[in-house]
Amino acid sequence: MDKFDKAIISELRLNARQSISFISEQVNLSRSAVTERIKKLEQIGVIRGYQVLLSESQKQGVSAYFEIQHRCARCAEVIHIFTTIPEVITCQGITGNMDLLVYVHANSMQRLHEIREFIDAQADIIKIKTHVVLSEWINNQA
Repeated sequence: MDKFDKAIISELRLNARQSISFISEQVNLSRSAVTERIKKLEQIGVIRGYQVLLSESQKQGVSAYFEIQHRCARCAEVIHIFTTIPEVITCQGITGNMDLLVYVHANSMQRLHEIREFIDAQADIIKIKTHVVLSEWINNQA
């Protein structure tokens, strides 16, 4: 990827629905060059798709972040717990007192509670702290 591909991706991240003409003006390339580059980025899998991101208040269900501390030597040793839960959206290793940050979207508060209880019951989990999402103001993650 060169600087033009990066600039095109940056423009698409701002607004994936903007016109090729507008993008071509922003990155100083012809419309046909931008079109070809976008097609190539899609074909090689750099651009995997386009999606609609709803604000948290428009979503059905409930989302939460779980801060998790475990007793294993490496985070990779407990990841299998989270791969069995379809509602887990992301699982990231973090610094600080906790080891993992897990983002979950469940269809109800009851299901969120069940997920939390399942995780908490695992032998390698020392501590779990739950943060329920009330509002989402910015989401640049696609």
